[in-house]
Amino acid sequence: MIDTHVHLGQLVREDPGLKPSQVLRWMDRHGIEKAIVMAVEVPEELDFFATTKEMLRITRPHRDRLLPLCATDPRHRYPGRFDPYPILAHYMDQGCVGYGENLCGLPVDDPMQQRVYEACDRLKLAVVMHFDHWINRDKPGLKGFEKMLATYRNVRFVGHAQYFWREISGEINSGVRYPGGPVVRGGRIEKLFKKYPNLYADLSAGSGYTAITRDPEFGLGFLKRWKHRLMFATDIIHTRPMKFCSIKGKPPMLAYLETANLSVDAFERITRKNAEKVFRI
Repeated sequence: MIDTHVHLGQLVREDPGLKPSQVLRWMDRHGIEKAIVMAVEVPEELDFFATTKEMLRITRPHRDRLLPLCATDPRHRYPGRFDPYPILAHYMDQGCVGYGENLCGLPVDDPMQQRVYEACDRLKLAVVMHFDHWINRDKPGLKGFEKMLATYRNVRFVGHAQYFWREISGEINSGVRYPGGPVVRGGRIEKLFKKYPNLYADLSAGSGYTAITRDPEFGLGFLKRWKHRLMFATDIIHTRPMKFCSIKGKPPMLAYLETANLSVDAFERITRKNAEKVFRI
């Protein structure tokens, strides 16, 4: 299996963060062969950075299993003057397999963000996108994000986090980060999946798990319908026990996938084959 959303290093003040050796032991316990490692180079969500250069350095001895992504802050220098292409091209030459995590506190379709998307489009990269009330902010319905999907067709956008996964339902409460209960048919995620072949999603953290399990019958059907667009992921970041995002215990999403009524083909696509395609592993 491939976990498509993992963090290394200290990112929050109250937790020392994860070392490669800790993550590798955790992967071994749960049958995970490889992991996609996020870079964090913006200040919005976390206390500390995990720079691309640092992720390249600490994963280098384990590059057969730990595959880093690259990132940059689109607000570098002056608006309109920053060209991320040569920087990202260099990072790819050094061993990165995509771009992420995009945690920038700008509208998802901001012109500065689009400079990064343009570079990723030229390089034909996957981009892991976090959506919440501030990061990659967008109106309900993800209209701004849809414009990016339509414009940058060579980018394989990977949707993630609360304000992405709430769109699994056709009815959303804008004040609820982790909505529960029955899913109303006609959610924007399925509409975007149908229209844009460059959209994928990772099933990480509480947002992905809640979206799939809040309405068990719908969630299982969603996995089966979109088995070619979904990827197993955890978003592990903490050493201390937590229900989600911790190396303590079995990831809830993995436990769910292993016991869900999925075909062998669906399970293999979600836990490995889609990641191989999206990140060109």
